[in-house]
Amino acid sequence: MIETERDGGVLSVKVQGRIDGSNANDFHSDVKAAIADDDTAVIMDMERLAYISSAGLRVLLMLAKVLEQRNAGFAICSLSDPIREVFEISGFDKVIKVHESPENARAAIG
Repeated sequence: MIETERDGGVLSVKVQGRIDGSNANDFHSDVKAAIADDDTAVIMDMERLAYISSAGLRVLLMLAKVLEQRNAGFAICSLSDPIREVFEISGFDKVIKVHESPENARAAIG
């Protein structure tokens, strides 16, 4: 479900498949376990995400809050049109920064 890569304190998490009620807790645990104490930002690349439910959105919100408390950046990028629509309808694009590409997300985080 996720692949991770670290570059200079920025953790990139590539998400694929589905995030729904059946696996949202596992997704949350996997991402939290991947975040190191010295990471300054997390970029979630959702180019290969096929579906996200409200349970998946809740996990993203919880991760965003944890990272905010640590003064670490958090950005999401590469949403497909259907996933972008879910983010816009739910208002999540107003809460979590969404970028067109990993490069744009990295530049915005600094």
